[in-house]
Amino acid sequence: MEMSGEQQIPASQEKVWEALNDPELLKKCIPGCDSLEKTSDTEMSATVTAKVGPVKAKFIGEVTLSDLNPPNSYKISGEGKGGVAGFAKGSADVTLSESGDGTLLSYEVNAKVGGKLAQLGNRLIDSTAKKMAEEFFSNLNRELGGTPVAGKDEPLEAVELDQGLIEEAKSIANEHAIEGSVEAMADAEHALEDAVKDVEEKVEVAAGKGFLGGPLGWGLMALVVLIALYWLL
Repeated sequence: MEMSGEQQIPASQEKVWEALNDPELLKKCIPGCDSLEKTSDTEMSATVTAKVGPVKAKFIGEVTLSDLNPPNSYKISGEGKGGVAGFAKGSADVTLSESGDGTLLSYEVNAKVGGKLAQLGNRLIDSTAKKMAEEFFSNLNRELGGTPVAGKDEPLEAVELDQGLIEEAKSIANEHAIEGSVEAMADAEHALEDAVKDVEEKVEVAAGKGFLGGPLGWGLMALVVLIALYWLL
């Protein structure tokens, strides 16, 4: 995926540069950002919850700044992993320049996604990325004392999509949602099998000794135990 654009920001170039390197301010501006910490002068770690169509996932990733030329430009690179939902990684070249009473921010992004997210199709992913970029700049404008970008606050659902693509995306989301429950059921079945095997072994030993009426009595007791186990699980 490739994306480029520019944004007029009502603040000085130095102030915009400081904002783009301030973890607390960036956390407020990035849509779905749960945490953002600066681990070094050029590295940050972040946790972001993102929703692409019907697929929602939490991404944990690392961000690195390079080619720094303050307060004019830098390159930001990173990768986020969203578990079974997939991953996203890429880089962006960001340039700042004076423009009237404010600053013109230009960016060029090159990114790609993998896993279940990649199955959603480029159209949905591109529209989501553009919407998140617009929301970020609206938030940044607001934090720096400006006004949100006009016409950029409409919800993502307003983007018109092909019906077939929507149905396919819903199917992928359902698979993602039930994957955890399927694993839990499998664990329960294994636990039940182990419990049944243990009961059978004890029944055989006790029955051979003739306790509680011999094999018939123990067989009835084993049946009651198994019924109870199935009921509880």
